[in-house]
Amino acid sequence: MTQSSKQTPLPAGYRLAEYTIVRQLSVGGFSIVYLALDDDDRKFAIKEYLPRNLAERRQDRAITVPHELDRDAFNLGLKCFFEEGRVLSGISHPAVVRVSNFFRANQTVYMVMEYADGRSLGRELELVGGRMEERLIRKWFAALLSGLREVHSQRLLHLDIKPANIYLRRSGVPLLLDFGASRQTLSRQDKHFAAMYTPGFAAPEQYDKSQPLGPWTDIYAIGACLYVCMGGSTPPPSRERCEQDLLSPASQAFRYLYSREMTALCDRCLALEPNERPASVLEIQKILQQTEYSQPERPSAGEGNRLVGWIKGLAGGRDREGQE
Repeated sequence: MTQSSKQTPLPAGYRLAEYTIVRQLSVGGFSIVYLALDDDDRKFAIKEYLPRNLAERRQDRAITVPHELDRDAFNLGLKCFFEEGRVLSGISHPAVVRVSNFFRANQTVYMVMEYADGRSLGRELELVGGRMEERLIRKWFAALLSGLREVHSQRLLHLDIKPANIYLRRSGVPLLLDFGASRQTLSRQDKHFAAMYTPGFAAPEQYDKSQPLGPWTDIYAIGACLYVCMGGSTPPPSRERCEQDLLSPASQAFRYLYSREMTALCDRCLALEPNERPASVLEIQKILQQTEYSQPERPSAGEGNRLVGWIKGLAGGRDREGQE
């Protein structure tokens, strides 16, 4: 995402409580994330609440809201951001980013999180050619869902699950990053934030303020991630699917590459109606943890040739995307 002049990052060397800013790691519509060191030279990721459409940084580094009409929205997001940090600080699970501290400074809030060496699931997909073995999908997502269950048990939703927010440590243990609860709260209260979703991974109810959000909303995003991991493109935005569903079901697109159980699970998660999705994260986890499952269908000779052509075309398309 392009960084606006309003989101001027804190400079390297800046002292923030007992931490020293090293560099900016990422920026989004609602926050900036920094790499920082504490006084014992331990690495942390620090997220700063700085909604681009509401606030900006003054020369003295403090955050200000230029337009008084935006004050209530800014304060609501600040409250949700702070509450999110409070809840996450009470969760100790290897698959959920650990929040070790959160505090107020510069007229905003900072969330101090563990810094993990590794790479995102999105980057991992690029390195393996755009499609993962079923064994790895089952292993990584079963571990990830264990953490998501813990999050849901605390009545917190992630609301922005996607390959970029799933991190794979060097040890191979997945980590769920960048919760979107606070910005989702804002987006459902203010028309200026209606587009703050990740197209393809956001469930239909995230576009409709009259529909409740719940664990079923995160389940839709899990389905979209499974679809991408099996070699598919990002699904069309769910709002478009509700008008005309052009998504090729996983049970058809990947039946020669993955088990019937895996493709059927993906399709259920991607159901447009919440009550047609799996009832809970635990249900998905149990399916993924099954050690016995069917082998992929065997294509006929003609279908096999088309399948080889499809895979080559997919690889070629990804190669071209990387060159552009």
